[in-house]
Amino acid sequence: MTLLYFVIILGIIVFVHELGHLITAKMFGVYCKEFAIGMGPKIKSWQKGETLYSLRALPVGGFVAMAGEEGVDIEEIPAERTIKGIAPLKRIVIMLAGIMMNILLAWVIFVGVFIYQGARSLPPQPIVAGVVSGSVAESAGFLAGDEIVKVSFSDGTSIVPKDFYEVITYTQLYTDEMIFSVDRDGVNLTIKVTPLFNEKEGRYMIGLMLPQPVIEELSFFGAIWAGTEYIGTTITEIVNTLSRLVRGIGLNAISGPIGIYDVTDQQAQQGLLSLIVLTAILSVNVGIFNLLPIPLMDGGRVVITIAEMIIGKPINRQLEQALMTASVILVMGLVLFVTWQDILRLLG
Repeated sequence: MTLLYFVIILGIIVFVHELGHLITAKMFGVYCKEFAIGMGPKIKSWQKGETLYSLRALPVGGFVAMAGEEGVDIEEIPAERTIKGIAPLKRIVIMLAGIMMNILLAWVIFVGVFIYQGARSLPPQPIVAGVVSGSVAESAGFLAGDEIVKVSFSDGTSIVPKDFYEVITYTQLYTDEMIFSVDRDGVNLTIKVTPLFNEKEGRYMIGLMLPQPVIEELSFFGAIWAGTEYIGTTITEIVNTLSRLVRGIGLNAISGPIGIYDVTDQQAQQGLLSLIVLTAILSVNVGIFNLLPIPLMDGGRVVITIAEMIIGKPINRQLEQALMTASVILVMGLVLFVTWQDILRLLG
């Protein structure tokens, strides 16, 4: 069943993303030869109008084959109906449409969940509720009631946490010594601590206990605002994480397909609602990841289009192909890296 859930979740995310490209491409008159969910050999396909809709064997992606793209036969297709032949701003809209659809899907799910529940759990304040016996937090000198005012890290950056969840997030990114500034009964103290990897939990931990969250009742419009606020927070966290990953910070915390499968299995045990929320979180991750300025990604194609607008002509075809090849190698290297990490986690 986990495999089925995994396929369904990825299928929904990919379908919504590619549907955004398809709708905007057709809106601007671009010829779309095929709309495919999955990769590899076709399982089922049907023709509707000028577009072939297909379901493929491997549930690891999808695509919209638009006239003007590499590998798409455009004989007898007028130039103004190709992705390269339309106005650059329209091209950018098409490229960003998939990302916006992923974010829209997540927003609808978050809002729907809050409406269904009629309440939300507010993030706990960054105040230590207790210390786990035998943990590194106990050794470092943390006590219940300590208010975390600031956390500084080895690369010189620091955060003033707005809630305890932010402390947890950064603990996974920075696994070496960090410096906590805490307020203990009006006295400012400095505590140094290094997170310790917990094999049972599969993540780095300090041993600080969280306060009980506060439950807030929500009206219909309150649920809409809560969903909007939640997706904004999620996007901010993802962007902050990515900004550190490109500097080599927190690489141990990222996961690939195997890790996502494992998380899917954990969430499936919690029930359908947890799987729906996981779909939303993964959808936002896919959308933001596609914003990266890598030529293989939508964000990279937007950068190339903007560059062409500035210089007033298409970039050199050989240069574009070289950039695309380099980005494929980069992404494949990242996939292999995170897959290897996932395997190491599973093996303990």
